[in-house]
Amino acid sequence: MGPLTVPSRGAAYLDAYAFIYTGERIDPYRALLDPFWRAIRVSGSAVVTSELTWLEVLVGPLKTGDAALEGTYRAALGTTPDVRMVPISRVVLERAAALPAAAGLKTPDAIHAATALTESCALC
Repeated sequence: MGPLTVPSRGAAYLDAYAFIYTGERIDPYRALLDPFWRAIRVSGSAVVTSELTWLEVLVGPLKTGDAALEGTYRAALGTTPDVRMVPISRVVLERAAALPAAAGLKTPDAIHAATALTESCALC
């Protein structure tokens, strides 16, 4: 695995796993994501994610009753200026519907991919 680099132009798209690996400090991914998040803050670049990420990251802490982790995710996705959540619109869903047939993606992955494509993200 090589380092993640912040795109010089355009936003970076991250799915729920990137937020989970960061929030739960899971290696070896955390070691890649920590410098990436620092670079995002320094560069003023944006991270884009789907509203689906909100659902995906909250399931674990709600299931286990981990209020601290739940709060971490709510803060990261709800109040961080570096992160922009994109609604699951009809445009995204139309684009996502074509992806499982063409690329064999499961529905959540197709929604993430379609969101990244719709938002013209430079890094996905």
